[in-house]
Amino acid sequence: MGKDDVYIVSACRTAIGSFNGQYSRIPATVLGTTVIKDCLERAKITPNDVSEVIMGHVLTAGQGQNPARQSSLGAGIPIEVPAYTVNILCGSGLKTVYLGYQAIRNGDASIVVCGGQENMTLAQHSALLRSGVKLGGLELKDTLMVDGLTDVFTNLVMGQTAEHLARKYNVSREEQDRYACNSQAKAAKALAENYFANELVPVVEPKKGTIYLKDEFVKSDITFEKLSQLPTAFEKDPKKNPTVTAGNSSGINDGAAAVIVCSEAQMQAKNLVPLAKIVAFAQSGLEPIEMGLGPVNSVKEVLKKANWNKDEVDLYEINEAFASQSLIVLQQLGLDQSKVNVTGGAIALGHPLGASGARVLVTLIYNLQRLGLQKGIASLCIGGGMGIAIAIERVK
Repeated sequence: MGKDDVYIVSACRTAIGSFNGQYSRIPATVLGTTVIKDCLERAKITPNDVSEVIMGHVLTAGQGQNPARQSSLGAGIPIEVPAYTVNILCGSGLKTVYLGYQAIRNGDASIVVCGGQENMTLAQHSALLRSGVKLGGLELKDTLMVDGLTDVFTNLVMGQTAEHLARKYNVSREEQDRYACNSQAKAAKALAENYFANELVPVVEPKKGTIYLKDEFVKSDITFEKLSQLPTAFEKDPKKNPTVTAGNSSGINDGAAAVIVCSEAQMQAKNLVPLAKIVAFAQSGLEPIEMGLGPVNSVKEVLKKANWNKDEVDLYEINEAFASQSLIVLQQLGLDQSKVNVTGGAIALGHPLGASGARVLVTLIYNLQRLGLQKGIASLCIGGGMGIAIAIERVK
């Protein structure tokens, strides 16, 4: 321990809901409120002790001013405590942890609630009507597609960028389907063995009182044969030999996750129990069409900053946007696949955009704890051509 060290003292997530599934009437801010409350209760931190709240949220159109502030006040954080919303697409939930870490290292905060929230089901449709429609019909745009899943630089949807990578690096349909099947199998085993018990917080449906505590998206009965029969989803030209399907891609999902980051001084003063020490962060940029390779340079850089080599890292959580990009990332980094996404990844669990960065970190923390391991790295690719990574050490 050192005087400038920053620790994670609490971590939790909701179960992940399917598109139009269990959270179809529960706003992202309610999911965010749920994880913030639970994080505070787990660490026995009072809301008055919080310096700031930072939440990732991508699909904010029509969700009201500053959704992070809504979640903060909903969780009972005092009105005097500021909150703000972060959007760097898939990396948003992890970027909040980076920002909280920096605030603490700079002496501007001592306890920061960080995380992400997303309800992709409730993403709204929009139209520009400020000046009226002079001629022709009115088109409603799906903000889920426009703001979440379409690259503004190439006008390609994320699945088309995955097809680009599969063609460029000769990743076959069979390789992608086998990878996806393995992710589903790991997640199904994790559910059956209750591996996620410590990280999950129940979500209560406000009107009916229904309690949700199970990841909804996992396909426990999936087989390679079933995956291989699915049609391709993004590339319609058969001459281009398309390989990316709904089955070997991550889902469209709803959920939230949060962690509490804390200075060592506050941790000791309040007798808080650390889950992990933050060792290093890294970010990177690359061509937007190759956004799926964002983790490659980010992981290399975070290893350098942590002064680790890749083989001494016990576990990796690398977000599975698509099987094609995941396979290329693992190959380029030279990682042992048995250390990566040991309880399944986003292909099986789902990918609620603004929450996923925090979700992979929460899952990494509890997998290190469950398996008695020490060093871990979490990383995500980011639409627009970026990557982000964090290195942590479990505190025994």
